[in-house]
Amino acid sequence: MKILVTGGAGFIGSAVVRHAIAEGHEIVNLDALTYAACLANLDSVADDPGYSFVEADIRDRPALDTVFADHAPDAVMHLAAESHVDRSIDGPGAFIETNVTGTYNMLEAARAYWMARGKPADFRFHHISTDEVFGTLGETGFFTEDTPYAPNSPYSASKAASDHLVRAWHETYGLPVVLSNCSNNYGPFHFPEKLVPVVILNALAGKPIPIYGTGSNIRDWLYVEDHATALLTVLRSGRTGRSYNIGGNNELTNLDLVHLLCGILDRVRPKSESYAEQITFVADRPGHDMRYAIDASRIRDELGWTPSVTVEEGLERTVRWFLDNEDWWRALQDRDGVGKRLGTA
Repeated sequence: MKILVTGGAGFIGSAVVRHAIAEGHEIVNLDALTYAACLANLDSVADDPGYSFVEADIRDRPALDTVFADHAPDAVMHLAAESHVDRSIDGPGAFIETNVTGTYNMLEAARAYWMARGKPADFRFHHISTDEVFGTLGETGFFTEDTPYAPNSPYSASKAASDHLVRAWHETYGLPVVLSNCSNNYGPFHFPEKLVPVVILNALAGKPIPIYGTGSNIRDWLYVEDHATALLTVLRSGRTGRSYNIGGNNELTNLDLVHLLCGILDRVRPKSESYAEQITFVADRPGHDMRYAIDASRIRDELGWTPSVTVEEGLERTVRWFLDNEDWWRALQDRDGVGKRLGTA
């Protein structure tokens, strides 16, 4: 297929692009190159004849129409989004503009293109979203595809809105869509404002390792390379109009996650005392959801996908990648907000 990937220079988007190229697909990467984008994530495929890059913003509808007309994709994988909860607390406007208005523009550009081509049945618009749209869980239970939406942050509310738009464009206009909602990702090329890279890089720098509140918040951790294969599986084989939850089957408290990372660093980059001595508890994030947990049985039973690595294996791969790729993350240290506590406004 020729796939238009939005946000392909981001963390998850670049993993999708790399896997899609490896599978033999032709990729058009549309990215506005905002603060979290990094074209170096794609150095391994930049010279591939099946890869092309277009710098454009999903808030710019005329630019989107031009991209569709020039490249004639068979499918869209829409990943472009503002995604950091802490940033959404400080500046929610950018999240509404990109995640809501930007998704609306993508849907309308895709619909116009699809209709102009005679509404081909094999066209797909795959919208990639998050489990945070479902809100928070108690000590038991799991998010399923039928869980009511109850977002608690400006970020998750903006993603919930975008999910609803995609469903509406399918029901009202017949646009062939599939949706997916994923749990927390981690892995290589993870932008250094998120929890896992913050822990690794602060540990290496001898800085305090911040943990919000008591560290008892629970997340289901999904290795980004597994997520990329799941997304391509949904694009190829998912049923039109259907959503698929994608999880790693790896629930951990934030404190347990940090201790796992410190233990790996103690083994692979030992120093005189454990990195866990650097753990520091800080004021919690406003509206911090207590627990996320994904029921991924639909994608397993219908499409045959399951994660390939445990969280212990994935975290060790991630730590070793950051140790081996210092030039990559050092180049990002001066970007807006990196290394600062956000979300306390």
